[in-house]
Amino acid sequence: MTSERTYHHGDLRRAVLTAALDVIAADGPDALSLRDLARRAGVSHAAPAHHFKDRTGLLTAVAAEGYALFADALADAPGLRERGVAYVRFAAGHPAHFHVMFRPELHRPDDPELIAAKARATEALRAGISGLPETARGDDDRLAGIAAWSLAHGFATLLLSGNLDAPVGDSDPEDVFRGLADLLFPPAEEAATTPGSS
Repeated sequence: MTSERTYHHGDLRRAVLTAALDVIAADGPDALSLRDLARRAGVSHAAPAHHFKDRTGLLTAVAAEGYALFADALADAPGLRERGVAYVRFAAGHPAHFHVMFRPELHRPDDPELIAAKARATEALRAGISGLPETARGDDDRLAGIAAWSLAHGFATLLLSGNLDAPVGDSDPEDVFRGLADLLFPPAEEAATTPGSS
């Protein structure tokens, strides 16, 4: 009776997504099974397929939700460095989303919701690069964007996997990231006084 009430009230989709995020955070996306998620949500094994069709559909929904949350987090951050901090903060706060978002083989690339959310996130990242002074970004915005993305994504991935536990120690990872970002992308006032800059 509870499962029927949950289903008819429209909570099933959220319940299955939440259960999926728990499984992914604990055991990774490869551990997902719609049958297991149905059991966790207390519904029939066929019920999740009503919302997601299959495992790929569920992972696509996880990725789309992740990119939407990610875009919001980036849009609220001023400047490239703080967008990088928001990137790291998002990964730490949403590890399950993060693990699925950047594995395109797990989702449907033609899903409209995923495409729209991904485009918003990409635009928020690009806006951080375009706000840099030319002396800090060089002649190629695309390469500067790849460098910034690589720094933020690499740091976030290393942080989530525990590989930065010793190097970061008791320091705030966000402060450590700010220091690294300043090495590659000096703040505007520093870039303006760098020898050879105009």
